[in-house]
Amino acid sequence: MEHDLKDKTIGIAMTGSYCTYKKAFAAIKALSETGADLIPIFSFNAISTDSRFGTHEEFINTIEELTGKKPIATIPDAEPIGPKSMLDILVIAPCTGNTLSKLANGISDTPVLMAAKSHLRNNKPLVISLSTNDALGMNLKNIGILLNTKNIYFVPFGQDNYKTKPNSMIAHVDLLEDTIRYALKSKQIQPVIQSHEALPVSKERR
Repeated sequence: MEHDLKDKTIGIAMTGSYCTYKKAFAAIKALSETGADLIPIFSFNAISTDSRFGTHEEFINTIEELTGKKPIATIPDAEPIGPKSMLDILVIAPCTGNTLSKLANGISDTPVLMAAKSHLRNNKPLVISLSTNDALGMNLKNIGILLNTKNIYFVPFGQDNYKTKPNSMIAHVDLLEDTIRYALKSKQIQPVIQSHEALPVSKERR
């Protein structure tokens, strides 16, 4: 599906699923190459937490290099996104289970959640690239709520390790750009659920 992105302003909101940052940054780099204007937004955890996947300074430097802008990192700075109609579309990538559950329940206590709340008031699309260990546990109901909420779209996702983490699901981040193009047309890319690894073949199916 063709949809020119070079005249679009895309919010890139990042939360604390640090293990997915490498793939997220690769997807953001690809978006930057479309000519789209990218506005970075960091959650409190993303802007301040070091992990074995990198320091918060490294994350900030990377996003600034990719977007040419300092990330929005406070609730007051995120609040004008809606009133000023700053974005054509907002992406949360990665979106942790914590952010997912708060979004589904109308909580806006981080810059990312305030950005989402403010942006949605304009009836413009919000894309979620989830990464959560409890997608098939306590967060399943929240995924259902958001899947049925107007103007919210999901990057296709699936179980990333059904053997050792049976409740865990992550997005296919390589489909982020395609998801954005569909969402700008008010369409959910399909299929939403896509496997990350081959399922075992039972004797009955052989």
